[in-house]
Amino acid sequence: MASQLKSFEIENSVKLVNPVRDALYTYDQDEQQKIRAARPWKTDPRYFKHVRISAVALLKMVMHARSGGSIEIMGYMQGKISGDTIIIMDALRLPVEGTETRVNASAEAAEYIVKYLSNCRDNNQMENLVGWYHSHPGYGCWLSGIDVDTQHNHQLFDDPWIAIVIDPDRTISAGKVEIGAFRTYPEDYKPEMGLDDDGYQSIPLNKAEDFGAHASRYYQLEISHYKSTLDTSLLEELWNKYWVSTLTQSPLFSNRHYSTNQILDLSKKIHNGEKLAKNGMRPRHGDLEQAYVAIQRDNDKVAGEEQRGLLATEIKAKLFDGPKFASAAYTA
Repeated sequence: MASQLKSFEIENSVKLVNPVRDALYTYDQDEQQKIRAARPWKTDPRYFKHVRISAVALLKMVMHARSGGSIEIMGYMQGKISGDTIIIMDALRLPVEGTETRVNASAEAAEYIVKYLSNCRDNNQMENLVGWYHSHPGYGCWLSGIDVDTQHNHQLFDDPWIAIVIDPDRTISAGKVEIGAFRTYPEDYKPEMGLDDDGYQSIPLNKAEDFGAHASRYYQLEISHYKSTLDTSLLEELWNKYWVSTLTQSPLFSNRHYSTNQILDLSKKIHNGEKLAKNGMRPRHGDLEQAYVAIQRDNDKVAGEEQRGLLATEIKAKLFDGPKFASAAYTA
């Protein structure tokens, strides 16, 4: 009986592997060592342009970020290099103490990662560490001064290395993963202006000074995602287990603290703009018209998130409770 069960498990595990679709998971250690020895990124400050993240690795990072609440969390990522692309194959959380403004790896975390990698090698998981991720709860995906220094030091000693930032609060409100991938420039490199988009983000007032202050020291990479056949099977199992809670949750309630803070911050920005206009003063960054455009964009963002939450509530109510309850839920 035991041998039949084992045979069944092996047969089904083979079915979960598609050699074409799962080619990204193939890891050639000799090839990776040659790439690292050649180090083509040393001659081009913007050599890496893309990041591909597996669905399960992304899910791990988002769940970890969400579990931290208003406290920043941190973890590492394993993967490989393919041309100008960094491929993230797995993610692991670190036992670190964070605050609402920063998170740093301690000696305990360093010891933990050594043991973790040793266990990976023992189980034939040979992927190298290729980056770190951390959360910015409620204030967007960008690199602070501390983040830039952390990433820069890693690129000096551990390159190739990537920094991933996830905003769990905006992820819940926007209904999509708010994520950014970044690399820093060498110290003596001055980037040309206009290489990227306008880079606009809605930033809380208490983060406005730090945001953009170090933007010339790093650049953003394009992010895409992929799923293996095994990832698909795992995600289906998770959906089968948690679909009820997923459908019944509302971002208006589960993320109400973030939404309230967004509205309060917007009111402060409007008040500051009115104060500057009344006194004939110029904002610290840009002219008054640009400041009002930024406020309008922030307002549109907050209103859009609230409307999406209300619409989701209306749809769920119509699906499960009938039109009368739906109208009552929408107007409540």
